[in-house]
Amino acid sequence: MLDDTPLLTEEILRLTQWVADYYASSWGEILKASLPAGVNIETEQILFITDKGRDDLARRTAKRGLRQEILAFLAENGETSQRQLEKQFGEKQTKRSLRELFADSLVDASIRSVSVKVKAKLRKAVRQLFPEPDETQKSLTEPQQNILRVLAENKGEMMFLDLLEKANVGSSPVNTLAKRGFLEIFATEVLRDPLANTELPGLQDLKLNAEQSFALDEIVKGLESNEYKAFLLHGITGSGKTEVYIRAMRNALDRGKSALMLVPEIALTPIFSRRLRAIFGDQVAILHSNLSPGERFDEWRRIRGGHARVAIGTRSAVFAPLQNLGLVIVDEEHDTSYRQHDAPFYNARDAAVMRANLAGATIVLGSATPSLESFQNARAGKYQYLQLQKRIEDRPLAKAELIDMREVFRQTGKDVTLSPQLIKAIEETHAKGEQSIILLNRRGFSQFVLCRTCGESLRCKNCDITLTYHKRDAKLICHYCSHRVKVPQKCPFCLSEFLYFIGRGTEQLETILEKRFTGLRIARIDRDTMTKRGEIAKTLLGFDRGEIDMLVGTQMLAKGHDFHSVTLVGVISVDTGLGLPDFRSAERTFQLITQVAGRAGRGNLQGRVLIQTYYPEHYALRHAVKQDFEGFFAEEIRYRERLSYPPFVALASILIKHADLNVASKNAQILKDCLDNANKDKSCRILGVAPASLSRLKGEYRLQILVKSANRRNLRETLDIALEEAGRKGCDLRIIQVEIDPINLM
Repeated sequence: MLDDTPLLTEEILRLTQWVADYYASSWGEILKASLPAGVNIETEQILFITDKGRDDLARRTAKRGLRQEILAFLAENGETSQRQLEKQFGEKQTKRSLRELFADSLVDASIRSVSVKVKAKLRKAVRQLFPEPDETQKSLTEPQQNILRVLAENKGEMMFLDLLEKANVGSSPVNTLAKRGFLEIFATEVLRDPLANTELPGLQDLKLNAEQSFALDEIVKGLESNEYKAFLLHGITGSGKTEVYIRAMRNALDRGKSALMLVPEIALTPIFSRRLRAIFGDQVAILHSNLSPGERFDEWRRIRGGHARVAIGTRSAVFAPLQNLGLVIVDEEHDTSYRQHDAPFYNARDAAVMRANLAGATIVLGSATPSLESFQNARAGKYQYLQLQKRIEDRPLAKAELIDMREVFRQTGKDVTLSPQLIKAIEETHAKGEQSIILLNRRGFSQFVLCRTCGESLRCKNCDITLTYHKRDAKLICHYCSHRVKVPQKCPFCLSEFLYFIGRGTEQLETILEKRFTGLRIARIDRDTMTKRGEIAKTLLGFDRGEIDMLVGTQMLAKGHDFHSVTLVGVISVDTGLGLPDFRSAERTFQLITQVAGRAGRGNLQGRVLIQTYYPEHYALRHAVKQDFEGFFAEEIRYRERLSYPPFVALASILIKHADLNVASKNAQILKDCLDNANKDKSCRILGVAPASLSRLKGEYRLQILVKSANRRNLRETLDIALEEAGRKGCDLRIIQVEIDPINLM
């Protein structure tokens, strides 16, 4: 049965086609990603035993391995979903046995549709029917007369529960009136509003400075042209980019157009979405994964129906079905959160640029620390460059300084978490009644557990990575596959009791700060504490109201927040990011430090930033302390050009993943040979096969091939030809993962 209204607009269909083609992804997967949970009709695999399987089961009655147990279960229970089998026998073991059973034709499968989980929300309502007066009305009881009076005062229609409350009656007299024809009770659809019953901020009449006015005027010219126009808005932290965004949105709406705004983190939406609601009312819709499925479903339908003309959300909101799109804003455009790190791969920032292009709309990419790719595009003239070099009201930038932890070690004779300088600064800050933010971009209590007797560390059984100790859960947890184990009393290798917890995470940092500063109200924000729905908004809004003195957390705290009482930012263990085996590690560290430094001194008080490091000479840190983007760019771009990295080349990462290393290696070599054959003109540089930085993850070995080319078309042609040939030569393409323009080479 066809829908009355298509789920996807023609514009979104074209966008998803482009995303699928550009990122070498499945169009079907991209289409599914473009729809909210509950709209898609999900499918599941249904398994059944074949005749050959029944014969095999009958012949091997004595042998009761897992294969036979699965066959016996299917023979007894009939058609069974794979999910049910995995629950019965264990996910990993079941998948391994099913591969063998399928290969031997003992089991077969069919696909079954699963009913939609999210539906429209219905509530009981009451409508007055105004029957002709007759003698029976004289016999109405006082509660019944009160019900009709309240209904009349509310235009003859109310929600059932609201009527009971206002008329101060039970349901019985309402039902009686319905039977007598005075009113009708019916079901009506109500929308779930994620901002219902939330306090909205007061509206401020802010005056733009000269830089803001110029930037806004240029963006408005783009809107007036009714053609695609792209801007890079490079504004230092606290320079008022948000106010430019809001006024540009208002201009777009005044022209009868709609506006889309992307933000990188859910943590950024609570305060800003409330501000947009205060300005634009119920024309604002919110889309992010922290909403309930019902809320997300209803917000998407409001957008699709044209009732909401402003959409704000995280990565997947790039597919919001807005009509007559005029303006697209990508805030913190440099942020890696815009990248989808699981299949289907795409970068929402780049998809947003293409969406604006397809719609003939204006796009504004905003950041205090633009990505090198975007800044290079601006230099090349692809984007019009707009700059905000001054803070609002000419407020000074926070004073930043590097604390050399090598010198601290020499003075104290030990490795300390908090330097004396940071401790003193925290004491001074809170003595004045001001707030602070302490950032450590590593969650958990301890980074890993080491045996002091044999030197072995406790590692994940599925991944080539150490387990992180989480004290609150009393568990060792893998941050990649979520494998959890209890903390052992003895070393599993040598049975020694001398286990040593090494490295600090946000959980341990919070404990240290609470013990050191007993009078402070401290809250932690990371992916461990923010699992409960609405917890991020509750914590951030409480901090904004002054109910919390200090926030401790990961990079979620570094971007976009505007807290006027924060005068101190401390950064712990900044060197971790610099040591990652990725060509973007310096850029990410510079961005993180610059962004978190921008959280201090955004009000009328001077801000201070203290950065603890064992490598104060690193150019990323030297430039971050000065908030000198141009200086950092000049050094970093030379390194990228010399070593042929983006933005000077197009890059593809190919991962070959399998539970059996020999299988992975065999397929990787077939693909490598095919890449070499396809690269006849040598326009591409092919690196590998080599173990990935994380050589084993979620039970699979990972081998990597990198392909570079100065010509993007040549890169894609080489990949397409090689993959087709590899498939013909027996390479299992199901274990090949191709990622175009990868953000992370781990």
